Amino acid sequence: MEDTVTEIENRPEFDCVIIGIAGGTGSGKSTFTNRIKNEFGDQVTVIYHDNYYRCQDNIPFEERKKINYDHPDSLETGLLVEHLRELRAGRPVQCPVYDYTIHNRSGKTIPILPSRVILVEGILVLQDERLRDMMDIKIYVEADADERILRRALRDMEERGRDLRGIIDQYLTTVKPMHYLYVEPTKSKADIIINSGLNDVAFDVVRAKINQLLNS
Repeated sequence: MEDTVTEIENRPEFDCVIIGIAGGTGSGKSTFTNRIKNEFGDQVTVIYHDNYYRCQDNIPFEERKKINYDHPDSLETGLLVEHLRELRAGRPVQCPVYDYTIHNRSGKTIPILPSRVILVEGILVLQDERLRDMMDIKIYVEADADERILRRALRDMEERGRDLRGIIDQYLTTVKPMHYLYVEPTKSKADIIINSGLNDVAFDVVRAKINQLLNS
């Protein structure tokens, strides 16, 4: 038994690269994330910070709609940190699934397996020091505010069943002020700042860096 405990304690970390991709809502994070995923295929696992919004089972739906989901406290980041540690140790995790239509976790989970490259995407992934310390590459994607709100409005109507008035109200009351208070300041924590998820030069640099880390 003692030998088994010692073996577990001395187990080396799984050989993986953790990349954080942050930026304001609608900035192009998902576009850049998908390009990396498509480039490296099965070597890449993507974890979305949004899935770690806190469980709100004890709060009525109408009240859940009013919660400030752009504040760091709305996210169970500690659980995400724990899951990344497990993945880095070579162990799979069960990731929660968030349902935007009910402003709550769905009650389902999805298995996340260890892989060579782990992408952590979300507007606030560079805001938490614990997350930053685990990342090998920190990326911030930025875009003009008018582009971001238009992309967000289109996404929320098409994918999340929101109405335009609700989108505007949420943007003005929480999204915009929280962006300037918590999201944009994390740009100074990034290793790479890009102006578009379609920036080919930035993508080539990140791809080369990932290959370097994988082969080192």
